[in-house]
Amino acid sequence: MRFVSIASGSSGNCIYIGSERTHILIDGGISNKRIEQGLNEIGVKGSELDGIFITHEHSDHIKGLGVFARKHPVPIFGTKDTLEAVAEAIVPDKSAGAYPRELLRPVLPDVDVTVGELTVKPFRIDHDAADPVAYRVQCGRKSVAVATDMGHFDQYIIDHLLGLDALLLESNHDVRMLEAGPYPYFLKRRILGDHGHLSNEACGRLLSCILHDGLKKIFLGHLSKENNYEELAYETVCLEIAQGDNPYGAKDFSIAVAGRDRMSEIVTV
Repeated sequence: MRFVSIASGSSGNCIYIGSERTHILIDGGISNKRIEQGLNEIGVKGSELDGIFITHEHSDHIKGLGVFARKHPVPIFGTKDTLEAVAEAIVPDKSAGAYPRELLRPVLPDVDVTVGELTVKPFRIDHDAADPVAYRVQCGRKSVAVATDMGHFDQYIIDHLLGLDALLLESNHDVRMLEAGPYPYFLKRRILGDHGHLSNEACGRLLSCILHDGLKKIFLGHLSKENNYEELAYETVCLEIAQGDNPYGAKDFSIAVAGRDRMSEIVTV
């Protein structure tokens, strides 16, 4: 199974997961052109996708979805409320034809969805969206997950992230940068709230709960452009791991920041 971040950040998110015969995306929050370019770089055509799994309806997760879906009739998965919000957000384009709503496939949290060789498990997260989920994807004995846009984590989240081979986890903001930054007060409250985003510190604490010998790759994702930067996210997460109640250090794992404007390395598990 291959795991690649095509883009991850507050400006757009799109993650590829696939096996030899099955290819899916988690979110389509970048332009159709960038989605197709990213797929081409890993040797996959847009027409070869078997599904796109949407975490929630915010624009940085569905921006390129309408154009892509009109071009390639790929099933689009998400919770019922998310798909309804997506259908309202994507206005039909007269030049491209009506949006193919028959492609929408509802999923339920904690109910597995089988797509070719992949088994996808949605699980609930707390975010200010209609009905958001994160996804764990399994192929044989290998499993990866994409978990972003979470205001906080609890034992339920931890349980769904145990035993992974690779992970992209939100490390959205530095709390001090956010508090001192130019955002209006209501937006700061939203981001820091239980339905907002995970901070660098919270990301490190969550990682400390799920580290194990078989975890091959950790991507720090969904970084804020205004309230974070890559070196700070990395160093803060590493410090939290060092201070965590676990037998590991950050140097025991391959940790990298998933860029907003560049593809990550291809991780094979």
